[in-house]
Amino acid sequence: MKRFVTHCLKPTIGRMYRSALLFGVLALSACGNAKEPRQIDVHDPVMAKEGDTYYLFSTGPGITIYSSKDKLQWHNAGRVFATEPSWAKTVVPDFGGHLWAPDIVQNNGLYHLYYSVSAFGKNTSAIGVAVNKTLDNNSPDYEWIDKGIVIQSVPERDNWNAIDAGVIADKEGNGWFSFGSFWGGLKIFKLNEDWSAPAEPQVWYTIATRGNKDYITEKTDAPTTTDIEAPFIFKKDNYYYLFASWGFCCKKGDSTYHLVVGRSTSVTGPYLDKDGIDMAKGGGTLVIKGNERWKGLGHNSAYTFDGKDYLVLHAYETADDYLQKLKILDIEWQEGWPIVDEAQLDSFKAYVVK
Repeated sequence: MKRFVTHCLKPTIGRMYRSALLFGVLALSACGNAKEPRQIDVHDPVMAKEGDTYYLFSTGPGITIYSSKDKLQWHNAGRVFATEPSWAKTVVPDFGGHLWAPDIVQNNGLYHLYYSVSAFGKNTSAIGVAVNKTLDNNSPDYEWIDKGIVIQSVPERDNWNAIDAGVIADKEGNGWFSFGSFWGGLKIFKLNEDWSAPAEPQVWYTIATRGNKDYITEKTDAPTTTDIEAPFIFKKDNYYYLFASWGFCCKKGDSTYHLVVGRSTSVTGPYLDKDGIDMAKGGGTLVIKGNERWKGLGHNSAYTFDGKDYLVLHAYETADDYLQKLKILDIEWQEGWPIVDEAQLDSFKAYVVK
């Protein structure tokens, strides 16, 4: 695209006037018809790298997959599920085909793709997991095999919501499963050996809330809203960093989604913000909030690729009818805390190419 634009801007100079004029007319016509490639629009993005290729997974029918060599130009790489998981309608009878909030991790030679089936605004939900030997859909070993439900939440029984999985290995290599949206906040528990179910005996920890009264013991003036979801734990040096999304997504101009963080030396917490407030009691240090052009940004993941740390998220662009755009932003570190320059929201653009 850059080469084409350069030709469009250059003056046409030729030895023969008519040839030059004809070339100029054609060039102007081509420029007039040229369209910028479509920016990639994703929701709840997570990434993995296999070999020299990046893979991006997003909420959508069957879980949408894209691949890229440079994190800027992305190719559609199909779906995890051609239709839907066989058990989806047992959890959500009117399930419409959209699987939510994936997470992708590797363990024991298998890629694990966690995904959510849910009814919007309800905790009629479950998180499942599918596995694959490779992410390369041209490989003979490429095949997604569904392992079924990891956990399930039921209204009026559970004060938690089984969506938004985020899985991390601790310092000893054990798998830990964080999740949650609204209700009683964000939880974490240890996974079994093949990372397909809770380890027994089950011990669950609450790692973050918006200051829900059930968990407040010290802060009498803490907020009591429940708008928190999408945990993602990123290990850096001696700390585990818990990112979470506060506010409301998916409301276009009224979206208030934004990112906060806390840190802990233990994967189970407590995760404290810069002021020392426990995220389980409403704490959280702002990472990035957006502006009038970029609304509703959040549901992040975070990675180290080739020695550099990145924050991956979606953001609604007001100038484009609030379409959600992929953002891959550099993370800098200041006194042990992640710093993300908001100016990158404007400068980063990624496109879908054929």
